Amino acid sequence: MESWPLWLLALGFAGAAAVVWVAGIQLSKTTPVLDSRFHLGSALGGLIVLAIATNLPEIAITVSAALNGNLDVAVGNILGGIALQTVVLVVLDAIGKRDKGARPLTYRAASLVLVLEAVVVVAVLVVVVAGTQLPSDLILFGIAPGGLLIAVLWIVGLLLVRRASKSLPWHESGSAPDTEPASSTRAQTGKAMSAGRAGLVFAISAIATLGAGVMLERIGDAAASQIGLSGVLFGATVLALATSLPEISTGLQAMRQRNENLAMSDIFGGNAFLPVLFLVASVISGTAILPRANASDIYLTAIAALLTLVYVVGLVFRPAKRILGMGIDSLIVLVFYLVGVAGLFAIA
Repeated sequence: MESWPLWLLALGFAGAAAVVWVAGIQLSKTTPVLDSRFHLGSALGGLIVLAIATNLPEIAITVSAALNGNLDVAVGNILGGIALQTVVLVVLDAIGKRDKGARPLTYRAASLVLVLEAVVVVAVLVVVVAGTQLPSDLILFGIAPGGLLIAVLWIVGLLLVRRASKSLPWHESGSAPDTEPASSTRAQTGKAMSAGRAGLVFAISAIATLGAGVMLERIGDAAASQIGLSGVLFGATVLALATSLPEISTGLQAMRQRNENLAMSDIFGGNAFLPVLFLVASVISGTAILPRANASDIYLTAIAALLTLVYVVGLVFRPAKRILGMGIDSLIVLVFYLVGVAGLFAIA
């Protein structure tokens, strides 16, 4: 693809992005049905089923980069993707529900379960930073301890969220008293589509997302080479944006179904899952990935943790007013991210 003209690369990139977008909508439509069928609940379904499915492009890119020894792209894609996917919540807040008098996203989706999911994301990112300081030759049975600890922490986080979704020692099980219960939406969706059909559509959409994600990585890499964009900047910006399209499409569809909890859970779940790919990349490449992280990667990790914490505060305080069409927490996240990207270019 390196020999393709830039206009053809742009056309192929747009086509692959369109496939990812359409597939993402179908993933969002079928996930509530599967949640209901397997009794996962909206939060846990977003944390596992939808989050992993929408991150299939990142999985494909990480595996491809590890096989080819292009670890800078893998690290930049994972850590840059977490920061950018958090900004997807800004997009959902701004355009997801434009009804007159509509409250901000964190007001409508306020839940202690979502707060717990966000805390898991921050905890995983802290381990990422700690893992970058370990010796690069510290490998046990082909597994880097940093990546293994991240995977264990992610599994523990899943168990905690599952327990919290069933019962919490708080009023209304940790949900704000005036929020829309997600169960009614799942029930309506479940009546319209059988579990078998939902599983088939979900599988086809996941495969389409995976294939289109690989094309996005290859076409984007070729375009970045022609433009002269470095691996770190490419992975953290262009590639991260392209692979965030499933989250945007699924999030918008979830909000149309009045399931804001699923939309936010998809983002937090995906962000907590992405660092698990360091373990995958480490096993494939046979080297410890985290100690190879440079200043830009650690910087992106800090930005992602900061953006997540802003939304934790938003979920707790539930801002009711909109500023520039979004909640104050989303506006702060947007400003922090833009300043962070400017700092990234300065570092790179």
